[in-house]
Amino acid sequence: MTVSDDAWWELLHELDDPDHMEFPAIYDHTEVRARFNKVVAKLDTAFGCRCHVDRNIQDASFHGDIGVPATHTAGGERITIRISNFGNLAVYSPENIRSYTDAEKRQLLPAEDLDRIEDTLTGLDYRVVPEDLLNTRYNGRSDLANYYPSDQPPTWFTRFFDYL
Repeated sequence: MTVSDDAWWELLHELDDPDHMEFPAIYDHTEVRARFNKVVAKLDTAFGCRCHVDRNIQDASFHGDIGVPATHTAGGERITIRISNFGNLAVYSPENIRSYTDAEKRQLLPAEDLDRIEDTLTGLDYRVVPEDLLNTRYNGRSDLANYYPSDQPPTWFTRFFDYL
């Protein structure tokens, strides 16, 4: 299912709580961790390996990263998946997050890898956000921009998928 840019913007603005930057007001770390661990287990199975996992995230708007080793992907590229603390949002990319545009990702990753990632995430009710949208300058309700130099403003990626 394709979601329009307008629908994404509506969702991102809805999730943008100016009083809660690292995680939403109603946040259950145990529940979020359990869901994150389900993603890891399903990716381990889908790719027939043990994924690299970073669960030790602090001072950030995301919960953790999962890395599928290049030796277990159809395209021979490491794939990184990042899970946000907000709205069951997720992003993924060959190699490192923010390395490629969405169009480049679709060219670099074989359909087999795309399907395994997408099926895992959507099967657990995560929403895969287009990174091209997230790389847009942040214009939300919080004072996030006040903490960044004017020549390096935060993006929507910063708001939901980065260290703060």
